Amino acid sequence: MLLRLLFVVHLLLAIPAPVLAADPLPSWNDGRAKQAILKFVRAATDQDSPHFVKPGERIATFDNDGTLWVEKPVYTQVVFALDRVRELAPRHPEWKTEQPFKTLLEAPNDAALADFSIQDFAKIVADTHTGITTSEFSQIVCHWLQAAQHPRFDRPYTELVYQPMLEVLSYLRASGFKTYIVTRGGQDFVRVFSDRIYGIPAGQVIGSAGKTAYEYDADGQPILVKQPEVFLIDDKQGKPEGIHLLIGQKPHAAFGNSTGDQQMLEWTQSGGRPQLMMLVHHDDAQREYAYGPDSKVGTFSKALMDEARERGWVVISMKNDWKRIFAFEELSAGE
Repeated sequence: MLLRLLFVVHLLLAIPAPVLAADPLPSWNDGRAKQAILKFVRAATDQDSPHFVKPGERIATFDNDGTLWVEKPVYTQVVFALDRVRELAPRHPEWKTEQPFKTLLEAPNDAALADFSIQDFAKIVADTHTGITTSEFSQIVCHWLQAAQHPRFDRPYTELVYQPMLEVLSYLRASGFKTYIVTRGGQDFVRVFSDRIYGIPAGQVIGSAGKTAYEYDADGQPILVKQPEVFLIDDKQGKPEGIHLLIGQKPHAAFGNSTGDQQMLEWTQSGGRPQLMMLVHHDDAQREYAYGPDSKVGTFSKALMDEARERGWVVISMKNDWKRIFAFEELSAGE
């Protein structure tokens, strides 16, 4: 009996120690932000932890512009809308004298955008995104994304996705979380590419949405035609409202980058449940952009920074927390 026991012990000792699991966040420097993500997921998936989250309740929401991909010098969907204005202009001679279209058609570049109001952009989107079927709109967006390139990086917009955030999405999904996009951008616009570049199905995209009309085409087939009327503005307080409407559960993790995401993080933190709230801070002018309180695009105000510190939200520094920003970028020296 003793010999058999010694033999078993010998076999156990001969088995090599298990290889440590690969780092799920290899594009992150080891710091508070990375550790906060790892700690949250470990606790949320540990049944013995007081912070355990039941699998059916594991919801994580992500803003899109500035949180998952580049939003400077102007939001990608705005660039798309401007290109649509120029493409459709021959069919709309009234635009030559009607603002804001007159300014766009006369300006040699997009410098005039700085003076445009929210109402101006709303009119541009309404007049260029509606009157066509939802299927036609998706095809137009798909073709545009294949051809359009970012003015600074000379790459398709779909390549300007933040690699560290892709790793967070994958890590959360591997840990049983359902990931959602909650964006001020157009819901139909983001749904065209969300699955392909983020692994987030179209049904898990919540965005600003216009109304549609159920009609029949020339062959008698049912279609949905996009209307100019707004159904949901998914920004600021609209984000919790959209989450409630389309998910029906509070998230346990929320990621944003601007004042437009403030209420989503507040909503996530409420209720005394296990939560993770994070804000991406654009402070790397060399590899991407540096902007904050004075930017009209992706405003990160002092008040938001103060609230983050007061509430214990984690602010992600692009410059210090990310070894690389894009998949095509080399890892930081020494890594």
